Amino acid sequence: MALHGHSCVHAAAARFFPPGPPPGGGIALECAGMRSLVLVGHGSHRSGDAAAPVYALAERLRALNAFDEVLEAFWKDDPSLRQVLRTAASTDVTVVPLFIAPGYFTDVVLPRELNLGHQGPVPPEGIARVMGARTVRYTRPFGTHPAMRDVILARVREVLPDLPAAPEVGAPDVALVLVSAAGGDPHAHGLEAHAGQLRDTGLFREVRTLAAPEGEAPGGAWLEGLTAAQVVVVPFSASDAAHTRTGLPARLGLPGPVTALPGGPTVLFTAAAGTHPDVAQVVLQVAADAHSGAREGDAERAHHAAWDALRTLVSGEARIGELLITPQHGVYEFRHALDQGTPGSELTTIVTTEGLRDHARTDDRGRHRPVRTFRTLPRGWRAVIHPAELRRALHDVYPAVTEEAYAHGCYTLRATPWPTTARRQTGSYARVQKAGPDVLARVTRDVCGQCLRTPLWAGEKLPRTFLEGVPGAMPCAEACTYLIAHVREVLRPDAAGHVQPD
Repeated sequence: MALHGHSCVHAAAARFFPPGPPPGGGIALECAGMRSLVLVGHGSHRSGDAAAPVYALAERLRALNAFDEVLEAFWKDDPSLRQVLRTAASTDVTVVPLFIAPGYFTDVVLPRELNLGHQGPVPPEGIARVMGARTVRYTRPFGTHPAMRDVILARVREVLPDLPAAPEVGAPDVALVLVSAAGGDPHAHGLEAHAGQLRDTGLFREVRTLAAPEGEAPGGAWLEGLTAAQVVVVPFSASDAAHTRTGLPARLGLPGPVTALPGGPTVLFTAAAGTHPDVAQVVLQVAADAHSGAREGDAERAHHAAWDALRTLVSGEARIGELLITPQHGVYEFRHALDQGTPGSELTTIVTTEGLRDHARTDDRGRHRPVRTFRTLPRGWRAVIHPAELRRALHDVYPAVTEEAYAHGCYTLRATPWPTTARRQTGSYARVQKAGPDVLARVTRDVCGQCLRTPLWAGEKLPRTFLEGVPGAMPCAEACTYLIAHVREVLRPDAAGHVQPD
């Protein structure tokens, strides 16, 4: 395959970027000491709200300029875990799970999907793996770091601004309850360690940990034994989603954020600890612990060669999937290809990559798009993109397609057959291993039929990609989690526990 005349191996560094600002927010190939940070969230196939805290934190971290780039990835959303490392511009990549506590996802699912070859508890210093040209450092979840003590205190001071900075004479009249929003053992979640630190501050009459009850706690039984006039409840959660914001207070018998109990204390319920802005500093400390004494990276050459090819493609008007990119007066205009020729005054104008990302995450009916390459890109808009933001903007619309199309053209994109992907699944997803050819073919037709990508993992061929002039041609090297989830739902256990297709 010929990628617009570009060699798959560039001999000179200067060829990666032409003069002027490079894509991706100012990363230059010649720059030594490059580092990429990847934030990993759970995500959801049903709602984009699950990704919102990850995107918000990524924006805060970009503003701090501690890393050359900050990328997002999700288990159940795009960009996916199996793609994200290929999109990193640096050979030094630090991956931080945005989970409040260690557990099945951080110890099993995420390392497996990142292909790290590690299963089990992650040590405080994280784990490091050399993967091709990149060194990847995977850390513990941010919620285990001792600096979360100060984040919890910051949440308390939001509802009790008069809380002293240091212990004062006399017993404090405030109790603190840290609630593990996910339930389970607070010791296993590391919550008890934070409680111990907070007891040592001397700011509270009592500090308790509590596993969120499965149902409503009638009569406030969880308050028994607390004698303070005020009780502050801090949910130890990475998200302020409905199950934390409204569901958890209901289970604790609290009708609102401030509840004055007859003959008892006043209970103040805070926002989740894991969504406080100071979590950005905690993430940086977690990343620093994993990176201590390590050499920083350089520009990853294959990645930059892919974007060199992309920039050549969009030097004139180019179509990529449903997207039309046109260079205009020193900027790029993005719009839906079916809106070609529509006057700009009749379209909604988007001027930030964040706005473009959020717009591209829903279809014309406002429904979440869990797979960005589904043929559901909304119409009726145009985005004005500075050349320095080209890479990030295209990544927000079609994550990883540039890097994977380039690798496919260089014969370096390895397809993962379905049996390999199925054998990797655990827990409730392990039943996809029992999917027969008919079930897999039906689900593949239903899911992949909506997608621009060609499923190489299913044996389909893709002679040329959009980088070689075929606008809708994009490779898919491995079955996505959306398809895997649909196979799981088709194979529902019957009353006897036998797996049967529905």
